[in-house]
Amino acid sequence: MITKAYSSDYRKKMGFTTQDAAKDFLGAKDIVSGVDFAYMELLNERLKDIFETVNRVVALGVKAEDLPAFSKRHITDVFEKMKENDIIKHLNNQGRRPEQVYFSWMRGYVSANFFLKSLSLIFGVDLSKVRLIGTDDFEKTETFKRTAKADFEIAMVGHQPIRIEMQSGFTGINDIKQHKVLEAKRVYEQHKVSTLAIHYDLYNGQVAFVRLDNIKESDMNWITRQQMEGQTVFHIDQNFFVWKLTEPPVDFDVIRKEFM
Repeated sequence: MITKAYSSDYRKKMGFTTQDAAKDFLGAKDIVSGVDFAYMELLNERLKDIFETVNRVVALGVKAEDLPAFSKRHITDVFEKMKENDIIKHLNNQGRRPEQVYFSWMRGYVSANFFLKSLSLIFGVDLSKVRLIGTDDFEKTETFKRTAKADFEIAMVGHQPIRIEMQSGFTGINDIKQHKVLEAKRVYEQHKVSTLAIHYDLYNGQVAFVRLDNIKESDMNWITRQQMEGQTVFHIDQNFFVWKLTEPPVDFDVIRKEFM
């Protein structure tokens, strides 16, 4: 009979003291190649092209007024800072190459900053009332973390503050990760502050609004996404999409009536 003890002994004879060491060897995960910065420059150019293209089609009030300056601040300067602080080579979650993780993360980061102006239009507040509470930090590898914490908090006259989780989709598959919902529930239980996810689907040109803290565990939109290594996610149903990016943003009163 082949037992676990046999398999463990077999790996020890091969010279591996842990299961992870054996997996890394057999999968060549222990071979670390250098970061391809020439490829990353091409990815940065594609990021600029993506948001130049989006800027051409979105409603006038949402457009970036100075796109070259925006691209320098949120793409070129961020890339240089991440490179300077030795962050890029550590972007290797789920076995993906750092260049791929960087591009995936940067699309979301740039998108959140591109659509920041839309928050002032949706909620009828000055941008000074939109407070950054996210925790991404480009200064140190140790503090560059993608956490469940929402991106922004907005203070509105006559209303409780509301937290905003800004997301972007680029493939037509629109989901919210489970840990985002759990964090929103925790914040509401402790502080009575709601979290609203605003999901910008750049593939279909539409925007969804989903209140996260009142999603029920039994909701039919919870699914297991095999493309994400079997993660549980909340699928954003088409009914949540109410704003066409080619038109002016919807008003918060509409959102509150429909989703809050």
